[in-house]
Amino acid sequence: MSSPLVIRPRAESVEGQPILRPLPSAQCRSVGPFVFFDHMLETEYAPGSGMDIRQHPHIGLSTLTYLFEGEILHKDSLGSEQRVQPGDVSWMTAGSGVAHVERTPAEAFTDGSRLHGLQVWLASPRELEQGPASYSHHPAASLPVSDSMGVRICMIAGQGFCLESPVPVLSPTLYAHVHMQPATTLQVPNEHAQRALYLLEGELLMEDTEVEPRSLVVLPEGEEVTLYAEGDCQLVLIGGAALDGPRRMNWNFVASDPQLIEQARAKWAAGDWPTVPGESSRIELPR
Repeated sequence: MSSPLVIRPRAESVEGQPILRPLPSAQCRSVGPFVFFDHMLETEYAPGSGMDIRQHPHIGLSTLTYLFEGEILHKDSLGSEQRVQPGDVSWMTAGSGVAHVERTPAEAFTDGSRLHGLQVWLASPRELEQGPASYSHHPAASLPVSDSMGVRICMIAGQGFCLESPVPVLSPTLYAHVHMQPATTLQVPNEHAQRALYLLEGELLMEDTEVEPRSLVVLPEGEEVTLYAEGDCQLVLIGGAALDGPRRMNWNFVASDPQLIEQARAKWAAGDWPTVPGESSRIELPR
């Protein structure tokens, strides 16, 4: 096996929620359509506190939220208002412009709660970057699962391992949540051009090399890879077709044409943007 690229994420905070962010990095700007990967770390919110990511904009991408623990209320400028629970997929396509809010629901804010999950961004194909915005929610029970020989695979989005998710991805995509019991193996096929794995927890070998927990390992293109769980392991696999050209990222905006980003920045700064019903507070454009 060729040597894989290992990306150690940087620690950051998003409106008070601690995260680890391996993508984007100087070493790797994207894996398939994935241009952004946030691991929302296990966080205990005391009564009277919670996550509150105020109204903010996006263009040219889809956001996907997937929780392991806790609950989030999603609201957007399309009028969507949806509670997102563990195992659900919250999928929002920004198109030419959307705004949204993600926060701890009111009763969990009052009583206290825990939160742990992932949020990723997938760049839209160039011909769909300026298309209409949309939102869909996919309950955990709607996602396909394979559970055999101590390895459970849930296909969050896209397809692989003979599973296909109902999430309406815009390009060939792989996004799977994998649970491996001790002493089990998993062959990762080369059915997608680009792939990476993120080890959430556990002791895992890739071929004969130990995988560092909470690191993103970009797998060699065109090669099948064997994973071996020395202990109980939780990981996700991401990937898909390579992007159809380079992407620019600036704040919450993704585009193939930098002029689209400049236009979006100007519109948000001027308040010329779709708003989330019932919301007035927003995150201002960084300087």
